[in-house]
Amino acid sequence: MATSITSARGPVRLLGCVLLSMVLTACWGGASREEPKMDMQQAGERAEEILDGTLAAIRPPVGWSYGNPSDTACSTGLNEPTGTTTVFRSRKITTVVSGQRRDELLKQVREYWEQRGTRDVTVDSGEAMPRIRARTADGFAVILQVGSIGNVFIEAGISCAEDSEMTYPRDTPGVPGSSVKTDGIPRKYSAHWSETAPH
Repeated sequence: MATSITSARGPVRLLGCVLLSMVLTACWGGASREEPKMDMQQAGERAEEILDGTLAAIRPPVGWSYGNPSDTACSTGLNEPTGTTTVFRSRKITTVVSGQRRDELLKQVREYWEQRGTRDVTVDSGEAMPRIRARTADGFAVILQVGSIGNVFIEAGISCAEDSEMTYPRDTPGVPGSSVKTDGIPRKYSAHWSETAPH
């Protein structure tokens, strides 16, 4: 994990519960939940740790960049604030992964997650946009998904962490003080991952 961080006051209110909604049930108003076991800073650090481990498990290695983080305030069924926030972080794979190599990539990630004790693993093997979802032993949702243009991204997050200030890795786009911009389009070539057919 990058050690240099950019400090930000207050949460970044971006879209949340888009992909994580199926596994972070506390995003839904009125859903029952346990009391938070960590604050937003701890949640963000843990999410980055999960993403670092996932990317390090891919062989041969792929290029990647930080994605825009997102957090969404949790509320009661009456839309009242709870002092907690759902937090997730993401990474974008910048290496071109050919359609013929996607299954191999998803298999490596799934096997790594299972070795690390994740549960509730579900696989959507749709030809156009396959996806894997799972939950870590400490309650984080993890998702790997192929986008509509063949881009691959990975997310990790947890519902309803106690509100706190957060810091982010230096190259994180979309946070106060960061000038980094990313379009998420993979452009790096790999003799392995970018090949049109497996050998």
